[in-house]
Amino acid sequence: MIRARALQATFAALVTALLPATVALADTPASTDYVALGDSYSSGVGIGDYRPDSGDCLRSDSAYPALWAGSHAVGSFTFNACSAATTQDVRNSQLGALNDRTGLVTITAGGNDAGFSDILRSCVFPASDASCDAAVNGGISYANHTLPGRLDGLYQDIKAKAPKAKVVVLGYPRLFERDACPLSFSLHKRDSLNRGADELDRVIAARAQSAGFSFANPTSRFAGHGICGEDPWINQLNIADPVESYHPNEDGHAHGYLPTLNAATGQLSQRVAG
Repeated sequence: MIRARALQATFAALVTALLPATVALADTPASTDYVALGDSYSSGVGIGDYRPDSGDCLRSDSAYPALWAGSHAVGSFTFNACSAATTQDVRNSQLGALNDRTGLVTITAGGNDAGFSDILRSCVFPASDASCDAAVNGGISYANHTLPGRLDGLYQDIKAKAPKAKVVVLGYPRLFERDACPLSFSLHKRDSLNRGADELDRVIAARAQSAGFSFANPTSRFAGHGICGEDPWINQLNIADPVESYHPNEDGHAHGYLPTLNAATGQLSQRVAG
């Protein structure tokens, strides 16, 4: 009896000694093969510091995909997002890195299809409120009638090439605050452009959810930090460097997009130890 109790005590001690190691292993996130796709809002246009090898795609190590990859358990990271990319551009030139080992895909796409740059140009002074409304309404019409099919085709390609991946489709923030603004945008124009961003996000969210993907809306994270706000995370018009205009800056990626992605990735968003 005494020996049996001794054996039980020894076994219990071994279990106790091993349990923390077992729990630690269970809490250690598996590495994820991550592929970042999309347009300038994913590549990091607006940050102003770009990878020398990214050429006209203007990819930044301070963009949210690189920030996520640098702070999480990533087995591999392929950064394919490219400035000015449309949904068709993504399909044609960005999907090559996807395979059945891909664990995470992120993407912003659809804004360029809907005429993002042209709409903004139509709203800059001396354009009237009416001409701005017409441009925004044209973009909304495109988003509702043409963009869904383009998004569906893109999402189907992603699903076929990376069938095991968690896919997070990120939306676009509102560009403007409603505070007093010294720029050429009237309050009416700002409200109209923000309405266009909301409608674009609504369409993208619906198609992402239909494909079985997660939709992550950055709007609430950027609230109070648009153009004309006290602490803007989005660049205003820069005549000297127009490409940077109307895109999130470094703070926008670090404090707007990155937390939005962290919230959407769930268990994948565990931090790398150390």
